[in-house]
Amino acid sequence: MADDTLIHDPDGGMARLVEIMARLRDPKTGCPWDIEQDFASIAPYTIEEAYEVADAIEREDWDDLKGELGDLLLQAVFHAQIAEDRGLFDIAAVANAISDKMVARHPHVFGEENREKSAEQQTRDWEAVKAAERAASGETGTLDGVALGLPALLRAVKLQKRAARVGFDWPESSHVLKKIREEVEELHEAAEGGDPDHVEEEFGDLLFVMANLARHMKLCPETALRRANAKFTRRFRWIEARLAEDGRRPEDSDLAEMDALWNAAKREANL
Repeated sequence: MADDTLIHDPDGGMARLVEIMARLRDPKTGCPWDIEQDFASIAPYTIEEAYEVADAIEREDWDDLKGELGDLLLQAVFHAQIAEDRGLFDIAAVANAISDKMVARHPHVFGEENREKSAEQQTRDWEAVKAAERAASGETGTLDGVALGLPALLRAVKLQKRAARVGFDWPESSHVLKKIREEVEELHEAAEGGDPDHVEEEFGDLLFVMANLARHMKLCPETALRRANAKFTRRFRWIEARLAEDGRRPEDSDLAEMDALWNAAKREANL
């Protein structure tokens, strides 16, 4: 019989979570679902949990944030346990690797470098350290190491930042706005041509330049779009509530009425 003392210890902390995952993955006595999982099957859940952390922060729901951080931590422990089962590494190695990285990237805190630097200088130093790390791992291209699994808008910004470091960038946002107008016209022409692949290509080009504009304006495009999504949700729910007062649903209305209600949501409800 396994000793369940740590499993049921409410103050067991990180060691308890690691033990729980090890037991779940035990090939003889564990959970069949957990045993069947691998890195690829778990990765989508990892991404989802990261977004749920961001959502709790956006809502400033700190109790929920605690739970969502736990869910995200579980993902890291899950991946580490899969790795340990395969003889690759364990959770201690993961913790040591990130600790080593943080110490190496903060010589002004943990080393002998002068801490009296501007945030801008510290950012340049950080990028220099990361560049050296990429070179040491064999990544020699400017765009090497930008993760394919990132959300497309965030990856676009990272690619553009890398290119900007070597001088491939517009000098100011007005040039980006001009490029956006060009891309809108090209999208319009593609739409008139009727080739779906060409339309998709031009639409992607427009999104890419929009991400570049966000970078020039020091905005996060993902954050901006999340806020736009939230605003749309608030206003549309207001429309539904007004229609419900008459015993109707949106499908019982028409675009003209809902558009008027949309404007009322902005004007009267300040949504």
